[in-house]
Amino acid sequence: MTKLAKIALAASLTLGVLTTTASADAVKGQKLFSKKLKNPCSMTGAKFAAQHSQDQWEEIKNAGKFEDEIIKICPKVKKGYVQESWMEHIYDFSYEYANDSGNVPSC
Repeated sequence: MTKLAKIALAASLTLGVLTTTASADAVKGQKLFSKKLKNPCSMTGAKFAAQHSQDQWEEIKNAGKFEDEIIKICPKVKKGYVQESWMEHIYDFSYEYANDSGNVPSC
Protein backbone atom coordinates (compact mmCIF):
# COMPACT_ATOMS: atom_id res chain seq x y z
CA MET A 1 0.00 0.00 0.00
CA THR A 2 2.81 2.45 0.72
CA LYS A 3 4.30 1.81 -2.73
CA LEU A 4 0.98 2.76 -4.31
CA ALA A 5 0.81 5.90 -2.16
CA LYS A 6 4.33 6.92 -3.22
CA ILE A 7 3.45 6.47 -6.89
CA ALA A 8 0.28 8.52 -6.47
CA LEU A 9 2.20 11.27 -4.66
CA ALA A 10 4.90 11.35 -7.33
CA ALA A 11 2.26 11.54 -10.08
CA SER A 12 0.42 14.40 -8.40
CA LEU A 13 3.66 16.36 -7.89
CA THR A 14 4.59 15.84 -11.54
CA LEU A 15 1.18 17.05 -12.70
CA GLY A 16 1.44 20.06 -10.41
CA VAL A 17 4.78 21.07 -11.87
CA LEU A 18 3.59 20.57 -15.45
CA THR A 19 0.45 22.66 -15.00
CA THR A 20 2.42 25.47 -13.37
CA THR A 21 4.89 25.73 -16.24
CA ALA A 22 2.12 25.54 -18.83
CA SER A 23 0.29 28.61 -17.51
CA ALA A 24 0.75 32.09 -18.93
CA ASP A 25 3.28 34.43 -17.39
CA ALA A 26 3.44 38.23 -17.18
CA VAL A 27 7.26 38.19 -17.11
CA LYS A 28 7.35 36.15 -20.32
CA GLY A 29 4.77 38.54 -21.78
CA GLN A 30 7.00 41.48 -20.92
CA LYS A 31 9.95 39.80 -22.65
CA LEU A 32 7.80 39.01 -25.70
CA PHE A 33 6.54 42.59 -25.86
CA SER A 34 10.07 43.99 -25.61
CA LYS A 35 11.39 41.62 -28.24
CA LYS A 36 8.51 41.48 -30.73
CA LEU A 37 6.20 44.47 -30.25
CA LYS A 38 8.17 47.37 -28.76
CA ASN A 39 9.56 48.60 -32.09
CA PRO A 40 6.40 48.07 -34.18
CA CYS A 41 4.31 49.74 -31.47
CA SER A 42 6.78 52.62 -31.04
CA MET A 43 6.06 52.68 -27.31
CA THR A 44 7.21 51.12 -24.09
CA GLY A 45 5.46 48.18 -22.49
CA ALA A 46 4.26 50.45 -19.68
CA LYS A 47 2.55 52.78 -22.14
CA PHE A 48 1.04 49.83 -24.04
CA ALA A 49 -0.38 48.14 -20.94
CA ALA A 50 -1.69 51.44 -19.59
CA GLN A 51 -3.99 51.83 -22.60
CA HIS A 52 -6.72 50.02 -20.63
CA SER A 53 -7.73 49.05 -17.11
CA GLN A 54 -7.58 45.44 -15.93
CA ASP A 55 -11.34 45.06 -16.45
CA GLN A 56 -11.08 46.43 -19.98
CA TRP A 57 -8.20 44.07 -20.87
CA GLU A 58 -10.24 41.17 -19.49
CA GLU A 59 -13.30 42.17 -21.54
CA ILE A 60 -11.20 42.46 -24.70
CA LYS A 61 -9.66 39.04 -24.16
CA ASN A 62 -12.97 37.36 -23.29
CA ALA A 63 -14.53 38.84 -26.43
CA GLY A 64 -11.73 37.28 -28.50
CA LYS A 65 -10.50 40.66 -29.73
CA PHE A 66 -7.08 40.82 -28.07
CA GLU A 67 -5.13 40.61 -31.34
CA ASP A 68 -7.42 43.24 -32.88
CA GLU A 69 -6.73 45.53 -29.92
CA ILE A 70 -2.97 45.09 -30.35
CA ILE A 71 -3.37 46.06 -34.01
CA LYS A 72 -5.52 49.06 -33.03
CA ILE A 73 -2.92 50.29 -30.52
CA CYS A 74 0.01 49.42 -32.81
CA PRO A 75 -1.03 50.09 -36.43
CA LYS A 76 2.31 48.80 -37.78
CA VAL A 77 1.46 45.32 -36.46
CA LYS A 78 -0.42 43.35 -39.11
CA LYS A 79 -3.01 40.61 -38.65
CA GLY A 80 -1.28 37.27 -38.02
CA TYR A 81 1.99 38.77 -36.73
CA VAL A 82 1.16 38.06 -33.10
CA GLN A 83 1.42 34.31 -32.72
CA GLU A 84 -1.20 32.38 -30.79
CA SER A 85 1.47 31.13 -28.38
CA TRP A 86 2.29 34.74 -27.41
CA MET A 87 -1.29 35.85 -26.73
CA GLU A 88 -1.76 34.53 -23.17
CA HIS A 89 1.62 35.86 -22.06
CA ILE A 90 1.13 39.32 -23.58
CA TYR A 91 -2.38 39.42 -22.14
CA ASP A 92 -1.05 38.56 -18.67
CA PHE A 93 1.57 41.29 -19.06
CA SER A 94 -1.07 43.82 -20.16
CA TYR A 95 -3.39 42.84 -17.31
CA GLU A 96 -0.60 42.90 -14.69
CA TYR A 97 0.53 46.40 -15.71
CA ALA A 98 -2.83 47.94 -16.68
CA ASN A 99 -3.44 51.60 -15.86
CA ASP A 100 -5.33 50.74 -12.64
CA SER A 101 -2.93 48.09 -11.36
CA GLY A 102 -0.35 50.35 -9.73
CA ASN A 103 2.45 48.22 -11.23
CA VAL A 104 5.08 49.60 -13.59
CA PRO A 105 7.06 47.26 -15.90
CA SER A 106 10.75 47.74 -16.59
CA CYS A 107 10.47 47.87 -20.38
